[in-house]
Amino acid sequence: MSAHEVIIVGGGPAGLAAAAELHRLGIRDTVVLEREQHAGGVPRHCRHRGFGWVEFRRILTGPAYAQRLLEHAAGAVVRTGTTVTAIGSGGAVQVAGPGGRETLRAARVLLATGARETPRAARLVSGTRPWGVFTTGTLQQMVYLAGLRPCRRAVVVGSELVAFSSLLTLRHAGARAVALLEESGTVLAPGPARLVARAVFGTRVITGARVVAIQGAPRVTGVEIEHPGGRETIACDGVVFSGRFVPETALLRPSHLEVDPGCGGPVVDQYARTTDPIYLAAGNLLRPVEASWTAWAEGRAAARVIAASLRGTLPEAHHHTRLEPAGSVRYISPQRIAHPAPLPAALPFNLRVDHPLRGRLRVMADSRELWGERRTLLPERRVLLPLPAGRMAAVAEAMVEVADPVAL
Repeated sequence: MSAHEVIIVGGGPAGLAAAAELHRLGIRDTVVLEREQHAGGVPRHCRHRGFGWVEFRRILTGPAYAQRLLEHAAGAVVRTGTTVTAIGSGGAVQVAGPGGRETLRAARVLLATGARETPRAARLVSGTRPWGVFTTGTLQQMVYLAGLRPCRRAVVVGSELVAFSSLLTLRHAGARAVALLEESGTVLAPGPARLVARAVFGTRVITGARVVAIQGAPRVTGVEIEHPGGRETIACDGVVFSGRFVPETALLRPSHLEVDPGCGGPVVDQYARTTDPIYLAAGNLLRPVEASWTAWAEGRAAARVIAASLRGTLPEAHHHTRLEPAGSVRYISPQRIAHPAPLPAALPFNLRVDHPLRGRLRVMADSRELWGERRTLLPERRVLLPLPAGRMAAVAEAMVEVADPVAL
């Protein structure tokens, strides 16, 4: 059994950023374990530009961004083609790789396995089972890695930022999205996303739309949808299901770590520590899903916590304040506030709601409002809560809710 200071599980933006930051802070014995043959995570499959400005002050393609992350993490050992099969107490990490099975151990383990999209089957969409139904990730791999044009006219289901990545990928393949569907009444991507879809990509945007059935055999010929104007069938030869990300928690479910049923990721405190302080978590494993620069920032912040804990400047928590979602609030992460809190928080407190609404977002404890503010809230857009740990030290549990909600 080989022992290390730090093991990082996952070689995407969060994991590689953490490795680079640990090396900068003087932690020299770091191993990154990546199950794919190349590190870099999802950006490797995204050949359009839009990556890297926050991190490197460059506008990069996905592969160039992934390569830059890997170069910055050169101080760590990056083991690709290595799958972590189990994690255990005491920092024990079981792996399977080119050399067979082995057990590694580390003083600290950072989990950064990211998130995955929900495919058609899990969304319970009826109809035939033709060829031509993809997730965004599958589409990107077919276009950018295999050089294929899997369809010519596609319908994209979803309207968060990743859906717009699908529009770019389709254009790169010489195809187009004829429609973009969103179940809620509002496009979830920020900014003038609806205008961009129409003006730049020539894509019809339909909100309040639900896919009733997929048609065609042996390949897609259309989708039947339901929206406020009634039912209609849109002719297409491809359907791309985007979004509805869930954390990649195959390692967590059989482990000793607590998992949050709301977000699907591990329960953590503001220092990214799980219910076993040897294990920390960062990036989109915590909650689905944020942009690559957010995962990168969280990886760096988790690395600073790891360095502080290894050097004894961040003591273990004496007690915690538990944060519980209520009503329209689907989840909040981190779910715990650790006390004492001698260092600035590594992770911001953020939440998601079930549906678009407006109301007073507030934090309650023993019928007292600890914090409150009127907000307009949209699903898949995170909402940050300013919760200083010092104000919560005497509270064992607090509820996060939306008072007087009005649906949008």
